[in-house]
Amino acid sequence: MTQIKDKIHQELLLKGRDLVVQKGADFLTARKLSDATGASIGTIYNQFANMDNFILEQNMITLDSLYQHLSVLLPDSNPYKNLNRYIDAFVSFVLNQPNLWFLLFNFHIKSNLKKYPKPYLRRLIKIINLWRKEFVKIFTSLSAAERKISLQVLWLSMFSLSSYLTLSSFDKMNRVNKKNICKLLLNTYLAGLSVLKK
Repeated sequence: MTQIKDKIHQELLLKGRDLVVQKGADFLTARKLSDATGASIGTIYNQFANMDNFILEQNMITLDSLYQHLSVLLPDSNPYKNLNRYIDAFVSFVLNQPNLWFLLFNFHIKSNLKKYPKPYLRRLIKIINLWRKEFVKIFTSLSAAERKISLQVLWLSMFSLSSYLTLSSFDKMNRVNKKNICKLLLNTYLAGLSVLKK
């Protein structure tokens, strides 16, 4: 019985993921998922309790994929280069999976959750820790508290900006290079912090 339930769970996740990739984040509803899979809405809610939980699981899969994408990069001895390589890989990931990334970003805006579950937060922290290691090498003179808040500001800025890059409205701004805009922000921010720390 558990194996059957697990199989249904996985099939719903896979089909839901395919719907988001093909049709967009706004297309994903319990009714559309039911139509696409043949599973009743009752079965979907029996598996996930609500669509927020379903989307949370989708987002955890996306975060796992992003971590894998970033963690295979071979580090350079220069932490500035490493951060730039992480940003390049991060932006490429977002632009290659715009609907899945927008689903994740949109969830952060629309969700009524007061607290994210620990498995979700652990995935975010794993990704941020890749950046943190390089960030600490650059800003050794900052206190741990200053580094923490500075890195949080950087991550939130990149997270927000990268999500806007998934929107087609950016395509009309022909002077904006989607691949370079996050790098420009990163390097301007790092330069500003370097000046401030003096």
